[in-house]
Amino acid sequence: IPAEKFTQYALNPARSPSKAEGFQRALGYGVSNADKLIENIRNHISQYHAVDKGITEYGHRYEIMMSLTGANGKLANVKTGWIIDKNTGETRLTSAYVTSKKRKE
Repeated sequence: IPAEKFTQYALNPARSPSKAEGFQRALGYGVSNADKLIENIRNHISQYHAVDKGITEYGHRYEIMMSLTGANGKLANVKTGWIIDKNTGETRLTSAYVTSKKRKE
C-alpha cells in the first residue's frame, strides 16, 4: 500500500477535499496519522471478500469493502480498489474512501 496514496491524495484536503473530510470525520484519520490507517487496512483486509471488477488494459481489478474502527473509535465502511498489474504481477491499492454503502456479507 503506497503511503503516498493517502498522504498525497486521499487524506490530503488540498488534493481530495471530500475524501480527506470523509476519513477525518468518520474515522479520525488525516495526513499526520496516515500510517495508522494503512496499518488498519493491512491488519483487517484478510477478513473481507474481494469482488472481481474485471480486467483492463492495466491489469485485473478488485474491490474490497471493509468495516474499520478508526483512530477516533468510530466504525465506518471503507471501500478499497486494488489491481494486479498485468506487467509486474504486483498487487497494489488504487483507491480508498469512506462510504455510506453497506458491506455485503
